Amino acid sequence: MIAVDRRSSKPLHKQVYEAFCAAIVGRNLRAGQRVPSSRALAVELRISRIPVLGAYSQLLAEGYFEARSGSGTFVSSSLPDQRLSLDRGNHIAQAFRPGRRLVSRRSALLPSYKPAPWTNKWGAFIVGQLAFEHFPFQVWSGLVNRHVRNIRVTSLHYGDPMGSESFRDTVAVYLRTTRAVRCDAGQIMIVSGSQQALDLCARVLLDPGDKVWIEEPGYWLARHVFTMAGCRLVPVAVDEEGLGVAAAIKRSRRARAVFVTPSHQFPLGVTMSASRRLQLLDWACSSGSWIIEDDYDNEYRYESMPIASLQGLDRHSRVIYIGTFSKTLFPSLRLGYIVIPADLVDRFLAAREAMDVYPPHLYQAVLHDFIGEGHFARHIRRTRPIYSERRNVLVESLRREFGTSVEVLGAEAGMQLVAALPKGVRDRSVSKQAARRDLWLWPLSSCYLEKVLRQGLILGFGSTAPEEIPKAVRRLRTIIESQ
Repeated sequence: MIAVDRRSSKPLHKQVYEAFCAAIVGRNLRAGQRVPSSRALAVELRISRIPVLGAYSQLLAEGYFEARSGSGTFVSSSLPDQRLSLDRGNHIAQAFRPGRRLVSRRSALLPSYKPAPWTNKWGAFIVGQLAFEHFPFQVWSGLVNRHVRNIRVTSLHYGDPMGSESFRDTVAVYLRTTRAVRCDAGQIMIVSGSQQALDLCARVLLDPGDKVWIEEPGYWLARHVFTMAGCRLVPVAVDEEGLGVAAAIKRSRRARAVFVTPSHQFPLGVTMSASRRLQLLDWACSSGSWIIEDDYDNEYRYESMPIASLQGLDRHSRVIYIGTFSKTLFPSLRLGYIVIPADLVDRFLAAREAMDVYPPHLYQAVLHDFIGEGHFARHIRRTRPIYSERRNVLVESLRREFGTSVEVLGAEAGMQLVAALPKGVRDRSVSKQAARRDLWLWPLSSCYLEKVLRQGLILGFGSTAPEEIPKAVRRLRTIIESQ
């Protein structure tokens, strides 16, 4: 039952320890059964007694063995006596016996995690990737090194659940001056991106069964958050003025919340009109509902000045404002923020403490200096014309290759646009074939919750060099023509 291999790189005491563990867990050794003395086992295995003593000591410490004075060493009598299967498949099968659940009902509502073939790659048209070659790496690295070399003891301790106060001051100034957000540092909570922000909003504001308006088509990861919270999703069609507020009220006036991307709707790219914004705010005030505003890429507009936030129009504290630095710096930074109505701050603090206590310190300090020393503003000014050029090249290439058969939507802002496909062409089929040719196109149909009203492709242009775009569009035309 117990054997050792002298040629193995694993120490002898570890081999003896693991052999006894396996025998006990597999119930080849039963509770209360006597085991050989360390001296007898050492003689049997033809090894020194020292590694056997080391293994026995560890097994006694972990409760597998028990020593009985004057009697010897035994398998612990407190161990369960029934035989357990070591086969993972059988264990899972037992968990799925009728009347038993392996996961929560809310978790089971989500689709299984299986990355689509057009995601998590690098190449032409990938959505959410940036022009990393134009990022000021030297400046950023210098700031990181500065804070690593001069680390303070206070930064190693538990921090403020809201985030670094100095960084929140910087973010508040930035939001007031660039996005017309009404806030101070005491209302800003630093989070690890927009997904955590949405999760916190759902935990604080929503109960299972609450209705939530969502844009149709819209951001599917937001849908997943509200689904996990047990909410009932109410898809509301988006037209050229944004989310159809009147239709939403008619369908579900007493919804608890609405999730919107008013400055640059994802994925269609429209801007919510002033009349719809006021309509939405009036509804939220009169019904006591919440507006969750995701302002995900507000820095990049190409044909007009940046659109002011919806939150800046709110006079009754019904808007929770979410933003992130992932779309302007780099996604792995994992730094975003929530602007919370003052009377909800304590509830968000309680939820944050239960979730992950407080945000990491280092990148808050680095980004505080990056913004405060003017590098962030210079980076935006430098990259805006770069993205504008790439957008222009993409639009021109689509028109040259497809003429009027493909309609371009949402090209006024951001780092992606939608190419609406001709009738009869299926976007998922195109996306799958494109992935085989290193084109990473997201199908528009994946953004619909109910009936798919339009087939199209979401094309990111942030990481694709201008000289590569025409060639990539020609490859795309070949794929579409083969449908």
